Amino acid sequence: MIQLPEQPAEGPVPTSADVARLAGVSRATVSYVLNNNAAVRISDPTRRRVRDAAAELGYVPHAAARSLRAGHSRMVLLPIGGFPAGPLHHRFLHELESGLRRLDYTVVQYGSLGLDADDAARAWAELRPVAVIAPGSVPLTPQGTAVLRRSGAKAVITLGPQPVAGAHALIMDQRKVGHCAVSHLLERGRRRIGVVMPGEPGPALFAGPRLTGARQAAEGRARIVPLPLRHDEESAAALAARWRTLGLDAVFAHDDIHAMLLMRALQDAGIDIPGETAVVGADDLMLGRLLRPRLSSVRMGLDTELSLADLVDRLVRRPGKEPERHDLLRARAVHRESS
Repeated sequence: MIQLPEQPAEGPVPTSADVARLAGVSRATVSYVLNNNAAVRISDPTRRRVRDAAAELGYVPHAAARSLRAGHSRMVLLPIGGFPAGPLHHRFLHELESGLRRLDYTVVQYGSLGLDADDAARAWAELRPVAVIAPGSVPLTPQGTAVLRRSGAKAVITLGPQPVAGAHALIMDQRKVGHCAVSHLLERGRRRIGVVMPGEPGPALFAGPRLTGARQAAEGRARIVPLPLRHDEESAAALAARWRTLGLDAVFAHDDIHAMLLMRALQDAGIDIPGETAVVGADDLMLGRLLRPRLSSVRMGLDTELSLADLVDRLVRRPGKEPERHDLLRARAVHRESS
């Protein structure tokens, strides 16, 4: 029989009273310092002494107890589920999380796949977040917004192409992407333009608005043909095999991944790019610049004048205001050899 080494017994969990004794201050001062309470003036040396004592003892505040006292947590809940994980999404998350951490919030991502609108809102409310930022891929209704507010959420914010009644809205208007891509192709003299419509559920939230934007740009100037395409080589090869029967001279391929997939299939079918067909993607991935011909793309970014974390903090500190709407998405075409 293998004898496991005896584990040392753990000592008692340190408390705020222990920190107060070591730092020579009151428990209230410990609470003010470690909870970043800006309403009470405490000298910098005292703050350092409290933090040093807490570090020495290994003490951290009890989040659940702090939430119970305040009636809410410092948690900003970000439900996830079917949201396309492109570079813009990662940039958004990085900016939001780093900014909120600076303001003493914690961003928690919450899996919401399989939940309908009402169940999702109730599940989020159970965690008592101080704010919820719901992407358009996760359902939120006016009723769900009301449930979250009654549970103590100071700010309910949607992130997607359309606002929800009663909630603040961070609009990512995907029509701009389709409009930008097709405008670029029109400038290059293309008039018969296909628009790839991905067959997977993830990009579906963006596909419809991007097609609408493409049609708005082409109105009265070009023909737009929606092209269903699954994300696999067989689907791309089948589309390429009938390409010349479609009579198209350009394609906006929804994103760079679908653009690269289709461009390879078109080249295998003997279609010259860009001579016979111009190709434009979206996301401006580095991999697209390594192809030959290099891939033209729509580069997307966020409004740099708006600090997302400061916006969330302001909405939390001033609840009850009329819902705000902010247009975040910026888009521009980057011309390369494929168009």
